[in-house]
Amino acid sequence: MVSRIGILTGGGDCPGLNAAIRAIVRRADLGNVSTYGFRAGWRGVLQGSVEQLTISSTRGLLHRGGTMLGTSRVDPYREERGPERIREALEVYRLDGLVVIGGEGTLAASHRLAEDEGLPILGVPKTIDNDVGGTDLTIGFLTAVRTATEAVDRLHSTAESHDRVMVLEVMGRHAGWIATYAGMAGGADAILVPEVPFDIDAVGRHLKHRAGMGRDFSIVVVAEGALPKEGTLELEAPPLDEFGRPKLGGIGHTIAHEIEQRTGFPARVTILGHVQRGGSPTPMDRVLATQMGVKAAEFAMDGAWGTMTAYRDNGVVPIPLAEATAHLKTVPADLFAVAETFFG
Repeated sequence: MVSRIGILTGGGDCPGLNAAIRAIVRRADLGNVSTYGFRAGWRGVLQGSVEQLTISSTRGLLHRGGTMLGTSRVDPYREERGPERIREALEVYRLDGLVVIGGEGTLAASHRLAEDEGLPILGVPKTIDNDVGGTDLTIGFLTAVRTATEAVDRLHSTAESHDRVMVLEVMGRHAGWIATYAGMAGGADAILVPEVPFDIDAVGRHLKHRAGMGRDFSIVVVAEGALPKEGTLELEAPPLDEFGRPKLGGIGHTIAHEIEQRTGFPARVTILGHVQRGGSPTPMDRVLATQMGVKAAEFAMDGAWGTMTAYRDNGVVPIPLAEATAHLKTVPADLFAVAETFFG
């Protein structure tokens, strides 16, 4: 019988994390299960930084962005005796299992710990990139789309006033969900995503065509991980971070420069960056986080370790962590084809 569970939030922050924590604590309390929060993601588990969570301590969290527990990008498999120390932490604090709220990297580590080490772990997907497999939505995505769409709306007015091309760079390392959704919702004139290599000459021709039709301004939304078609544009190799991944950001400047060179139109760049991660979650993200939090507590109490909460058909179901982490969920071709309808 489950009586004590731990919670952590790992990876990048996003709106809705606090709502999920609140929901887990509330539902667990109804089942007479105590909850304990680890500070700063996996680092807190490794260092024993933990606090008991109660209904009182999690009041007022629903609308707050960020995470009350803090987060980090610590990977337990990169730490000395990482998996062993996590097992020890569960034993020391007499926890029956651990609910891990995270994105692709955090959930991948969770899957390894559950599969290879036999640790009782249950995942909850959160990432503004919406690229976790097996779930229609991830916590934080819809709020990031709202932020990016508002930026597109605001850029429209200044672009039209000055007859300029406005390039908006949004997050999206391997998947262009934010760019696609915000571009469609905001009426962008071109959307560049990692899934579909772009031809910068074709983009320039399209913007010239718009000008010839009397539309002397344009909006281009580009995901940070967008790549050109082979042989069409040379990009400098980005530096690597401490995990060996390319440090992305800045492709918007390259796109704007190339557009100016090919069209003669003045172009300006806005990079949203971490603005997309912050702020109060939208009502839909609050509801999604609450649904996932409640179900995570219920699945944990049922002993459904090794699974992840997945949003499907307006409900939350458990799916194997193996399925959730098998591949990145990218923008499907048919959805991007809908967006392309408005590029002509």
